[in-house]
Amino acid sequence: MIETRTEKAEIGKPASWTGLPVLLHSSRTAVSALVSVLVARLFRLPEAYWAPITTLVITQSSLGAALTVSWQRFVGTALGAVVGAIAASYFEPHVLVFACSVFFLGLVCSLFRSDQASYRFGGITLAIVMLVPRAGPPWQIAFHRFAEVSIGIGVALALTVVWPEREFTQQRKDEKMSS
Repeated sequence: MIETRTEKAEIGKPASWTGLPVLLHSSRTAVSALVSVLVARLFRLPEAYWAPITTLVITQSSLGAALTVSWQRFVGTALGAVVGAIAASYFEPHVLVFACSVFFLGLVCSLFRSDQASYRFGGITLAIVMLVPRAGPPWQIAFHRFAEVSIGIGVALALTVVWPEREFTQQRKDEKMSS
């Protein structure tokens, strides 16, 4: 098939990222991130930036996709925080302890019938709890991490319900159908 000059110019150009949809999407994302960081700061969480990071991951989705991502992130973060806190409380900091904890987390995630995304999110939390040097006890660090992520999830889901991204999603669907 021979491509025309017009087709070449349109390749790689995200047509859905023009005009009103991009303004709405950017506004919605910025408001979500702002609310999330303010709520985390209200609770005086030491690493409040994890709340908007989580919100940014989840806010990029439709409500159905956001619920799935949120549940995976919530379960994984909870399991990673618990395994990380236990390992950091009872064992000296050592890379082999960390590696064994990551392995054990995989088994725990399987036991809870969570998927690989939960395991991935749990591994991130586990690494933060075990590998980032902090002055506080491991349980406190694990709880803070879990709280920061939970705030991010809650804000993202609330804003996805209150301010759904219908227009942007519909425009992408229309473009795919016309291709």
